[in-house]
Amino acid sequence: MTNHPTTLPVSRRSFLGGLGFITLAQTWPFRLAMAAAPTDKRLLLVILRGAMDGLGAVVPYSDPAYHDIRGKLAMEGNSDDLIAINSDFAFAKALAPVSAMYAKGEAAFMHATATPYRSRSHFDAQDLLENGSIKPMGLGTGWLNRTLDAMHGKGIAIGPTIPLVMRGPASIASWSPSILPEVDDDFMARAMRMYDDDELLHNALAQTGMASASGMDKNAKGQRAFIPMMQKAAEFLSGPSGARVGSIDIGGWDTHAQQGTGEGRLATNLAILAEGLSSFKTAMGTEWNNTALLVVTEFGRTARPNGTGGTDHGTGTTALVLGGRVNGGRMLGDWPGMGKLYEDRDLLPANDLRSLLKGTLAQHLGIPDEVLTASIFPDSAAAKPTPNLFRPA
Repeated sequence: MTNHPTTLPVSRRSFLGGLGFITLAQTWPFRLAMAAAPTDKRLLLVILRGAMDGLGAVVPYSDPAYHDIRGKLAMEGNSDDLIAINSDFAFAKALAPVSAMYAKGEAAFMHATATPYRSRSHFDAQDLLENGSIKPMGLGTGWLNRTLDAMHGKGIAIGPTIPLVMRGPASIASWSPSILPEVDDDFMARAMRMYDDDELLHNALAQTGMASASGMDKNAKGQRAFIPMMQKAAEFLSGPSGARVGSIDIGGWDTHAQQGTGEGRLATNLAILAEGLSSFKTAMGTEWNNTALLVVTEFGRTARPNGTGGTDHGTGTTALVLGGRVNGGRMLGDWPGMGKLYEDRDLLPANDLRSLLKGTLAQHLGIPDEVLTASIFPDSAAAKPTPNLFRPA
């Protein structure tokens, strides 16, 4: 275990069954990892792998340069393809469930946001997004694991891999079977027996509903499997002695061709994302008031469409924060407009994504500022935590 100069005080009683990492490695295009932590707050990080087009998700339809730049991907403010937020922005109609949460003040968006990365490699951008440093391969651990380490964790990993954002100094016992086509009852029973002698970890597995993992909808194929996986994440997070922090990722956002507007590849992905987020909220029940959902992606896409009806790798994009106590119904950060593009091709990165992440960890999980800057997001002093992200209880 790595020692940090400042950590959060934790009693055995408040430890909520120990820090238990649970990774379900499936044939679906995403991964789920869960951890218990000494808090009544819940946090789920959703990573959209492949780079989501933020301009197609939250549309600046009244920007003077929008229609000229977007060309065939432009959408009209009075179109059935959009749900107006205000006189400047609209949600894509596929995000209707998110729009409903926004209207209730339970969701906010940060547009024109990016990590410190300024090139266009998925691999490097995702590495930096997860390691929390200022360069790809800058750290071999993930910022969410370092957060958990500051909360004195020990863990368990089931499956061949866990995402980088959840790897690091927080101690993890791991077991990877040679073949893991699906999580069935026999598999989970064997996993439980491995920790018969560790009361904390054994109880963490049992009380998070891990033994019922095989109850997920096996008919959900491809991207749509994200929806029952989000429901399963809610089962883990909503229990009184279950997980408190999690990470889930879903691929398929690299819309180089046939991206579409109201219909098409992006709209399909946005609809699946929104249904998954809405299902998660419903499954969380009253614990939704203790929950924060962060939705992020490695970078944005070009402002102009390419010759195949898609967009290429870009920079500025959109991030979301949702939850029952989120101070929502608003745009976070600054809007740079589309009159000037980054390198004459991308939405300008006016907002540092680390500000949103740091604000969430500080205000929702109570992570001290000195820990955020010293070990969780090193070299981030200029990225001040986004203020007033949550309403008081």
